[in-house]
Amino acid sequence: MKKIFTKVKRSFFRRLYFKVGIKLPSSVQSPRAQKIRGWMTSKFVEKCGSNINIERGAKFNPTIHIGNNSGIGVNCYISGRTYIGNDVMMGPECILYSYSHAHDRLDIPMSEQGFEEETPIHIGDDVWIGARVIMLPGVKIGNHVIIGAGSIVTKDIPDYAIVGGSPAKIIRMRNEGRP
Repeated sequence: MKKIFTKVKRSFFRRLYFKVGIKLPSSVQSPRAQKIRGWMTSKFVEKCGSNINIERGAKFNPTIHIGNNSGIGVNCYISGRTYIGNDVMMGPECILYSYSHAHDRLDIPMSEQGFEEETPIHIGDDVWIGARVIMLPGVKIGNHVIIGAGSIVTKDIPDYAIVGGSPAKIIRMRNEGRP
C-alpha cells in the first residue's frame, strides 16, 4: 500500500510541476518561485539534494538525480536518466540526451527502428555548463569542468578541463601550473 501511495504522490507532484511550476517566474524575478519549483521537484525525482534551482521552463525526466546547490537552467531539456553532481550551474536552453534513435539496420527506415539502449549522462561536482550546450548519450563530465556556451559534448571530459566547440574539445586545463 505504501508503494502505491508513493507512486501516486510522485505522479501528482510531477503533474503539478508541469502544469504550474514550469510556468512560474524565473529565480531572478522571484526567489519564491525558485523555492516552489525546487520543492515540487524534490517530491517526484529519484534523488534530490538541498538548495536546488530549477528554472522556469525546465523539462526533465523523473529519473534524474540532482545534487546539493545545483541547478537546471531556463528552458533546459533533460531526457532520460541523468546524474547531476553538487554545485552544478547550468545555463539556459541546454539539452541533455541519454538515448538516441537506433540506426543500425539498413533494410528498414530509421523511424521504424526505435531507440538505442539508454546510456545515462554523469555530471561531476563544481561544473559550469554554458548556455545552449548539447550533451549526447553516455558522456561523463568530470569535476571542476567548464563547458563553453553552444558546445556539443560528444565524449567524456576529464576533471578541471575547459572545453568548447562543436564537437567540444579541451581548450585548457583549469589546474595547469597550480599546485
